[in-house]
Amino acid sequence: MSGPALAAAATPLNRSRLVVWYATFAALSIVANLASQKLSFWLYSGWLAVPLSVCVGTGVGLVVKYMLDKAWIFRYPHRSVAHGLQTFTLYVVMGLGTTALFWAVEFSAQAIFHTEPARLAGGALGLTLGYLAKYHLDKRFVFA
Repeated sequence: MSGPALAAAATPLNRSRLVVWYATFAALSIVANLASQKLSFWLYSGWLAVPLSVCVGTGVGLVVKYMLDKAWIFRYPHRSVAHGLQTFTLYVVMGLGTTALFWAVEFSAQAIFHTEPARLAGGALGLTLGYLAKYHLDKRFVFA
């Protein structure tokens, strides 16, 4: 990056833009997560299909959200590869509780309604609630 693009990337987001971009990136991550779940479930529909698809979706959503948050929300540079791995590890650790919340809502929807659309809707709701909490954890502990 150079010139105006570099200046724009270095400029902190005001509160309203931050909310809009964070919500946009959360939505993109949710779509990546649920689409990965759907694809995984389509490729394998055996007895472990639901938990496997949720794990695949969680991994895909995690990587998408991390890359977007790091670059655009927190504008966080890594000093080295080791620092980047340490930051990603901390990001994952901060997400354990929010992932538990997401999974609890998704699996509850599955247990109550026994349909894939209900499970995915529960997943979207759980992810939304989790991302609300995760922003504050990431701001305070990961990208401080």
